[in-house]
Amino acid sequence: MLTESHDWYDTPLYYDIVFDDGTVQEADFLEAAYIKYTQPGKGRRLFEPACGSGRLALEMARRGWEVSGFDGNANMIEFAKQRMASAGLKAKLWEDWMQSFSLPKGVKGGFDLAHCLVSTFKYLHSEKDAAECLHRVAATLRPGGLFFLGLHLTDYESGKQEHERWVAQRGKIKVVCNTHTWPADHKTRLENQRTRLQITDTGRTHTQETHWQFRTYSTAQLKALLRKVPELEYLECYDFTYDLSEPRKFDDSYADVLLVLRKR
Repeated sequence: MLTESHDWYDTPLYYDIVFDDGTVQEADFLEAAYIKYTQPGKGRRLFEPACGSGRLALEMARRGWEVSGFDGNANMIEFAKQRMASAGLKAKLWEDWMQSFSLPKGVKGGFDLAHCLVSTFKYLHSEKDAAECLHRVAATLRPGGLFFLGLHLTDYESGKQEHERWVAQRGKIKVVCNTHTWPADHKTRLENQRTRLQITDTGRTHTQETHWQFRTYSTAQLKALLRKVPELEYLECYDFTYDLSEPRKFDDSYADVLLVLRKR
């Protein structure tokens, strides 16, 4: 079986198949939490930094949200634009980076809701870039607007390698995703990641392998970062079960945090 060293972000369809299963659940949570934490009658303008293949952009547009977003990978943005057009929906999508993005001509700020889920934020490798991203997101929100930030926390004492596996299928395309995480370096706050996608498409099976690094966070480190962005007020914490009825303590007792932040 052929193995390719290939960035999985350069093959948006396969990436999308892997993660699409959680799209409706995530969208349901965002809408319900928006109602819970905002006053009635507010708008429905949504902003998504690092929108990837556009799976949530498409779902939220279907639900009547006015969607804007960007991603750093040109292939992802092109895929997202094509799927929106195929669905007869509109969104403002462009290529940009989380630590330095700006709203292009024709896209106004004052968004009601923004989100960056499932650890994408951890691609920002420095404290400076992470803080700059949060400042810029806050600047795009209206007063009272919400930002949902989701990421995996790191247990620096564990020393264990971690492995996750997903299997997903769309039509005749089957994708098996194996993600391997090595123990974090506490000093550099980086952890090595490897993802292998085993893809069966039109009768041919091949494997794509991607290597990258994430910046790591404990609860204390994440709280320290948030203190550098006082324009965002912490409201509540959930986990990746997306259960609005079960808020969690903002601590290190579990791996996933989904923070609800509000623009002051």
